[in-house]
Amino acid sequence: MSDFRPGADHQDLDPPFDIVEPEVIRAPVLFNSPHSGSTYPHDFLQMAQLEIGTLRRSEDSFVDELFAGVVRQGYPLMHAHFPRCFVDVNREPYELDPRMFDGRVPSFANTRSMRVAGGLGTIARVVGDAQEIYGRRIPVDDALARIESLYKPYHRALRRLFSKLHRDFGAAILIDCHSMPSTAGHRDERPRPEFVIGDRYGTSCTGAVSEVVEQTLRGMGYTVSRNKPYAGGFITEHYGNPAAGLHAIQVEINRALYMDERRYQKTAGFDRLAADLEALALQLGEIPLEELQPYRSAAE
Repeated sequence: MSDFRPGADHQDLDPPFDIVEPEVIRAPVLFNSPHSGSTYPHDFLQMAQLEIGTLRRSEDSFVDELFAGVVRQGYPLMHAHFPRCFVDVNREPYELDPRMFDGRVPSFANTRSMRVAGGLGTIARVVGDAQEIYGRRIPVDDALARIESLYKPYHRALRRLFSKLHRDFGAAILIDCHSMPSTAGHRDERPRPEFVIGDRYGTSCTGAVSEVVEQTLRGMGYTVSRNKPYAGGFITEHYGNPAAGLHAIQVEINRALYMDERRYQKTAGFDRLAADLEALALQLGEIPLEELQPYRSAAE
């Protein structure tokens, strides 16, 4: 079952996220599910003009549960409780659309990014097929409070956990876990691949990580695309630094593999997929540390 709660208040977002760690970490592989949160604050639902079923279209429903088994295999898992359409931690901290707010956004805010233009900034303007979340402007102080109380603590904890793995092992891999609709929308009904892996075109992780993910999934019989249509978001781009031994890769899962996209219910394919993701985690843990550690020049 999902932890979806349509009448939650801000107290239900304490804690705003969970970190589940094994007793013994077997390899420096960290799993993160930033968009599977399904606790919707009551005041947010009052501000929104959309039905809850429409708001949930931006959720990565059940992704945290799909990856839950990695913990018993020896790897930590972090996941959000708050929904992506409330505040999106896979964005810069201040990607804000001034047209959304009553009050002036901070001068340092990024108001001109492509994501802001598309309505998908840190505080989203739209969900689904560009459906407007709010019927009126919302207070800018409300947006800034979401960033201070949810976005920043999330990234502090994620960075701390990732850095600890790096210190303990000399390298670390972050798997950023997401899901995607089975089709791109009404105008394009072509089926998508079952997985899309994004490594920012080879810049966010060493090739060994991308190859293990792609070849393991293909070996299980899944169709896999790399970087198209998703090359990785803010987390993949900003946490990945292969030259320093920090590797980040985004994994997008086609929702048709494991859920009824209209009813937000798991299907019979859920358990098989969850087992395959555990097996993928084990393969990632087998990558030799010397292939992950910081680059050294020939002179060294």
